[in-house]
Amino acid sequence: MIRRWTSPKITEQDETRGGFDSYDLRLGDVMRGERATLGKSLLDVQRELKIKATYISAIENADMLAFESPSFIAGYVRSYARYLGMDPDRAFAAFCRESGFTPMHGLAPQAKARAEKPAAAGGDPLANPNASFVPRQSSVFEGIEPGAVGSVAVLIALVGVLGYGGWSLLKEIQKVDFAPVEQAVGVMEELPGLGEGADGALASGGPESLNSSPTSEALDRLYRPEALDVPVMIARDGPISTLDPSEVGVLAEAERALPSRAAPGSSGIAAGDAIETAVAEASGSSESGDSGAVRVFGQDAPDVAIFAVRPSWVRVQAADGSIILEKILDAGEQYVLPKTEQPPVLRTGNAGSVYFAVNGTAYGPAGEGAAVVSNIALAPESLSERFAAANPGTDADLANFVAVAEIGND
Repeated sequence: MIRRWTSPKITEQDETRGGFDSYDLRLGDVMRGERATLGKSLLDVQRELKIKATYISAIENADMLAFESPSFIAGYVRSYARYLGMDPDRAFAAFCRESGFTPMHGLAPQAKARAEKPAAAGGDPLANPNASFVPRQSSVFEGIEPGAVGSVAVLIALVGVLGYGGWSLLKEIQKVDFAPVEQAVGVMEELPGLGEGADGALASGGPESLNSSPTSEALDRLYRPEALDVPVMIARDGPISTLDPSEVGVLAEAERALPSRAAPGSSGIAAGDAIETAVAEASGSSESGDSGAVRVFGQDAPDVAIFAVRPSWVRVQAADGSIILEKILDAGEQYVLPKTEQPPVLRTGNAGSVYFAVNGTAYGPAGEGAAVVSNIALAPESLSERFAAANPGTDADLANFVAVAEIGND
């Protein structure tokens, strides 16, 4: 059977098509939009306006049953509209038109009656935990990240491994091992020093006498060292006492020369005169040798000393390379060199102001003017051979230094 295609019948419907702006704009939509523009929630409005969030929600939904007393509805609507920046009178008129609310006097009996809430209203909106404006409580596990859990686990494992390793190492350190020795244990038949006493005890009293307590003398012999009968004394001045002045020193040389100078059969007075003559000659020769030199130290003069008549930089270096002294000597300042095996070496600037004192006698200067001089061996023989005796007449500062030294020596 061939089915014939048939077109459906078009039923004409009388419906009015509206435009893009043909919708009903209610007061609650405008208020919710203004509140969303301000970025406020119902709880924020409650905290700032001191109006319950249930009343704010009832104003936006035009719900009259949420209010306990109708006399406060006008104030709530106007305050909320003023908070949103809307016209309070127009907002209240729109609320009355949409909710069917009729303003009344506060003393009217209808204003005092509580509005009854039907069972279908669902109770207090804030009591509903699933309300959109109620903040959600976050659980304990929401703030825990899996990566952090892994890091904590690795840290705990690392601490455990390190603790176990340290404990094992401490046990190994404190372990004591006993190793066998090759020397065999020997048994002594008799104690040294007690054989005779034991034999005497056996001979006198038999084996029973060994159980008696030892005497104090025996204990002293065991536990106290034997005292020396004669103390040994070593004289501290023994080597000095063995010296003979007639054999060692200047007087010994004078006595040796005495037989050649004195006639045979001369008395002891002649020997004394010869000794005095030899000492006088020796002192006279020393004074004549130093008569032309300038002394800047007294009788106890050091071997070698450095002094400056004007500020000069000096550096004294030992034979092993260590620095003994490195500074600027002020005018009149002096430095006594220590006695060493190898003589130190001097390097100085402003060498014309640096002088040397060898056994109290001044030599120098180390150079000319402000020149830099180095590698000067600070040995007494080397300085006396290399430098001439100092002349105070050529240097006024040296003359002042010598004058001060003479006053100090006097």
